[in-house]
This record gives sequence, structure tokens and C-alpha cells, in this order.
Amino acid sequence: MIAELGHFALILAFAVALFQSSVPLIGAAKGWPAWMEAARPAALAQFGLVGVSFAALTVAFVTSDFSVALVYQNSHSAKPMIYKISGVWGNHEGSMLLWVLILALFGACAAAFGAQLPPSLRARVLSVQAAIGAAFYAFIIFTSNPFTRLEVPPFDGLDLNPLLQDPGLAFHPPFLYLGYVGLSMAFSFAVAALIEGRVDAAWARWVRPWTLAAWMFLTIGIALGSWWAYYELGWGGFWFWDPVENASFMPWLLAAALLHSAIVVEKREVLKSWTILLAIMAFGFSLIGTFIVRSGVLTSVHSFASDPARGVFILAILAAFVGGALTLFAARAGSMQAKAVFAPVSREGMLIVNNLLLAVAAFVVFIGTVWPLLAELFFDRKLSVGPPFFEKAFTPFMVGLALILPVGALIPWKRGQMRRVLRPLRGAAVLAVAVMLLVFALSTGNSALAVIGAGLGSWLVFGAAAELWFRTGRSGLSRLARLPRADWGKAVAHAGLGVTFIGVSLLMAWQVEDIRTVQIGEDYELAGYLITLDAVEEVPGPNYVSTMATMTVARGGEAVAVLRPEKRIYPVQAMPTTEAAISSGLMRDIYLVIGDPQQGGGWAVRSYLKPFANWIWLGCMMMAAGGLISLSDRRYRVAAGAGRRKAAEVPAE
Repeated sequence: MIAELGHFALILAFAVALFQSSVPLIGAAKGWPAWMEAARPAALAQFGLVGVSFAALTVAFVTSDFSVALVYQNSHSAKPMIYKISGVWGNHEGSMLLWVLILALFGACAAAFGAQLPPSLRARVLSVQAAIGAAFYAFIIFTSNPFTRLEVPPFDGLDLNPLLQDPGLAFHPPFLYLGYVGLSMAFSFAVAALIEGRVDAAWARWVRPWTLAAWMFLTIGIALGSWWAYYELGWGGFWFWDPVENASFMPWLLAAALLHSAIVVEKREVLKSWTILLAIMAFGFSLIGTFIVRSGVLTSVHSFASDPARGVFILAILAAFVGGALTLFAARAGSMQAKAVFAPVSREGMLIVNNLLLAVAAFVVFIGTVWPLLAELFFDRKLSVGPPFFEKAFTPFMVGLALILPVGALIPWKRGQMRRVLRPLRGAAVLAVAVMLLVFALSTGNSALAVIGAGLGSWLVFGAAAELWFRTGRSGLSRLARLPRADWGKAVAHAGLGVTFIGVSLLMAWQVEDIRTVQIGEDYELAGYLITLDAVEEVPGPNYVSTMATMTVARGGEAVAVLRPEKRIYPVQAMPTTEAAISSGLMRDIYLVIGDPQQGGGWAVRSYLKPFANWIWLGCMMMAAGGLISLSDRRYRVAAGAGRRKAAEVPAE
């Protein structure tokens, strides 16, 4: 009965979404307050109903109800509880249910905390949000029902994909979806503003918190996925430019551009059309990511499904919402004229350059991702676009972004003088050059990657510190503590990007790799460390059998760590996985992987010394923390009084 209850609640949520997508929209057009107000209880009811549906599916997984086809296909009675729970979204149908749950959550938050919004705008935002939800409810109910029963319940399940049975992957999809789906709020605000024909500073103030929250969650989700790939897959990398990785990265880049563009609209009421377009495209690329993952048009280890029929349905949703929004944008473009002028050397000018770099970088990633598909469709050629293309085509835009961020944060609005702006940054520039010289002195190869990357990262970190100090004026530390949280958040996020720059460049330039066959009891050297293979034994797990090695890492005659890399076999799916063993530190990781036994005796062993690896994810967490700090600033939660009065004085069209 619980599965049927979940299915019924899902159908009711679909019906409520249809009501919410139409009645408040009509009320806003006619100026009927009661109809507009209906959006709020409808949004809350929709979230409650889809919450019941999601809870019912979770109960089915937790209790191992194998009469539900989805549980049978993605769970097993011997699986640990955390993976029974994460199995709810570790498949196509369950992940789509999580998608609509988060979509409804954002709508419910807008209804609960959007009292300061003008009634007509709030009604239209919630109507657009519900229309998106209705489309995905229809997709789930008609093509991807998670509550389908089996006529003859099996004794046990087929188990979850072993690669997904990991703590990192348990939390990675929810955070990623909070980012993906959170961008729907920026889209809903953009479409609502186009319907009203009004984009102003108050609108930008309202849309920024939602975009900031989505960007923050997307940052955490991408970082968790990268971290999982680093320690779980056993290849030692953190990013492979896989199509699905790119599908999450493109909305992140566009959301970052949208955040910066909305600042210009809020402060100067320029770039209105561009900001609306970014809001549409950011969510549009989230839908493109959904299409890539579930259609099978591009091959990826992260794909949930390879069903062309489902892909066509998602493509229709993408065409309807993004195409409709762009059509409305074209019709309203003339009403979004700029009200202010500015010089090229100004904060507006720097933010435009920032936006261009981020948007073009996203476009480069998009072209590299879909080019194999286009080549096969139009030229009948099978091509592969790998990391070398992305690294060469994408990196120059990030270099330009790193150079301008500290300058753009200090330059005045409307008009500035570069000489005055660079004066507070002299100390940051000197320190960044000093770091470059130090890295150059420590480098043993002829690659410039480490020197340039460390210099740019240091420029961002020291530039963020210089900006905070500059904003204190002559007040010193007492003023520093009283700076707005948004200023602190921006500085922490920019510094986090710099830390990630340093980690990526030094890891790629300085890592040491060793692949060899090692006998039990034999030792070998890795970049000054002595590594000994002490033993290899079979160890049973809850739902797998592990071949576990015990390896001692020593330096200078003293043991540094005892590591136990594993190679696991999951009998139900007959699938092996690699579990790397890592001795982590702030300055380096020692990364060991045990392979297969060799014919001549011994074991295949891969060893890496990875300098500054953890700086990559430390920087990502700093960026997310910067977003959270900014989000806690009261100015992001409450629109300016003048903006509210102005919105109230202008009637809806």
C-alpha cells in the first residue's frame, strides 16, 4: 500500500502543479488578488504531496520491498543502510523524483519567504515554477514511474551499481540537483519579469539570493563528484571532461556570470537584457545536462539511462520552456533599455568582461561536449574530444578571469582610473610574483603550468585580502569586523577560486607516478618515500569480497602511514571496483592502488605522489562558504524599501 500511496500522492502533486501553473497566472493578468494568492498554498501543498511520494519510495528501499521493480533493480538485502537510502536516487526514476522534490521545495520556499515580493510577480514566478514541475511530473508518471510493481516479487534484488556504493556518491546527487534545479528559480523570475515587462534593481535584488544558493549547492555537488572520482575510481584524476561532468560545469559557469551580471542591474540598471538571457540559459543548460544523462546520445560512465523515448520527452520540455522563454525575450527586448551610461574603465566594464569570459568558456565546453555527436550526425565521422582540447581551449579564459577579478572588485562604478585602482593591489602583485619565483625555483621540469597557475592563484588570494583591507579605510581591524557579510563572502569565494587554481596547477605539474609489479615483502621508492608491500589478503565485506593489501609508507627510516588499498568484487553484479588508499596531507597525498596478481608472481601496484591535491577541494569549499556568507547578508534576503515601493507603484501589465 505504501508504494500505491506514493504513486497517488505523485498524481495529486501533478494536478496541483497544473492548478498552480494556470490560476495564479490568470489572476495576475486580470488583477484578481484571490487568484494570485492561490499560488502560495498550492506551492506548499505541492511540496507536501511530492514529499509524501518521495518518502514512500524511500520506505520501499529501506524495507527492501522487492515487489517494487525499482527496488529490485537497484537494491539488495545485504547492502548497508546508507546505500539503501542513496539507492533511492541512484537510478533514473528515483533521481527524477528527487528532481521534482527539489523543484517543489524551491517553489515552497518562494511561497513561504516571498512575502516582500509584489503579489503579481510572486504569482507569476510560482506559476512558471509549477509549469516546469508539471512537465516533469508528466515525464515521471507517463515514462518513468518509480512505483511499478512486479507480479511475482523476487527473493532478493540485483543490487545498486557498486561504483555508487560510496559516501561521496551518496551526497553528490542531492547537492548537484539543489544546484541544477535551483536555477529554475532564476528562470522563473526571468520569465515572470518578461511577462510583466519590467526588469529593475528590485528584481535583481530578489533574483540574486536564489541564484547564489543554486550556485553554492552546485559548487558543493561538483566538488563532491570530483573528490569521489579522485579516490574511488583509482585512476588518480579529479576531472576528465566527461560529458556529464561538463553538463554540471556549464550551468555553474553561467550561474557565476548571472550573479555578477545581476549586480550591475541592481546597482546601475544596465545589462538587463543580458541578465535575463543568462537566467534563461543557465537553467537551459541544466535541462541540457538532464537530456545528456538520460537520453543515451552521448556515452558517459555517469549516465542514468539510454532510452531515446525518454530523451525525446526531455528534449520537448527543453524546447518548450527555453524556446518559449527566448521567444518572450525577443518580444520584450525593446522594453529593457539601460538607464545609465558608464566608461569602459569602470566596475560595469569589468563585470561585462567577466561575463564574456565566463559565457564564452561555457560555450567552448558545450562545443567540445556535443562536437562528437554533431560530427557523427552531419559528417558520418566518429570523433573523440578529450582533455587536451578542453585544457587548451578553456584555460585562456580562466587566466583572463583570474587577472581581472581583483581589479574589478576595487574599481569604482561608472568611471575609474586604472592607476588608482592598481595602487592598493601593489602588495598583492608583489606577493604573487614572489610565489611565482618560489615555484619556479622548486620546479624541476620546463613546464610553465606550475609557475603561472600558482601566480594567478596567489594573485586572487592576495587580491581578495587587499580588497578587504582597502574597504576598511583608515579604521583598521575595527572596521574590518564590521564589513558587510556580502563583502566577506565575495572575498572568500574569490580566494577559494585562487586556492583551487594553485591546487590544480601544482598537482598537474608536480605529481609523480610509478607503476610496477611488487612482490610481498618488497619495497620501492616514490619521490623520497619508501613503500613496502607487507601483505595481501582476502577480506569479506557486507555485500562484497575484498582483496586488501597492507602497505607501509616510510620516510627517513620512520613510518609515515600504513595504507590498505583494495580491489572489491560485488558478487550480485559480478563487478569489480578499485578502492585507492590515500595518506592525505595539506601539502601532498600519497596515493596507492593495488591491481591484479601477475603471472610471474607479485602484484600490480600504482603509486602516486600528488602535491597540493586537497587544495582543489579546499578551494571549492571556500567558494561555497563564500556563497553561504553572502547569502546570510540581510541585504540579500530583504529587498530594498525603495525597490518595493517602486514595484508597488507600477501596475502589472
